[in-house]
Amino acid sequence: MTETHELDTITEALTIIDQALGEMLHRELVSTNEVSDLLLDVRSILSHDAGLLVQN
Repeated sequence: MTETHELDTITEALTIIDQALGEMLHRELVSTNEVSDLLLDVRSILSHDAGLLVQN
């Protein structure tokens, strides 16, 4: 069951990255705030999953 949850978390993180990359590909400039937001979103998802693994 843990492996399924880990896979879901990785899939969610990859989805966020893919969506952001799709939006950024059509622009010449991307603000540091947008990049920071993307990285924080991915970090949040992955650290939440890591916290669940530590509890188990």
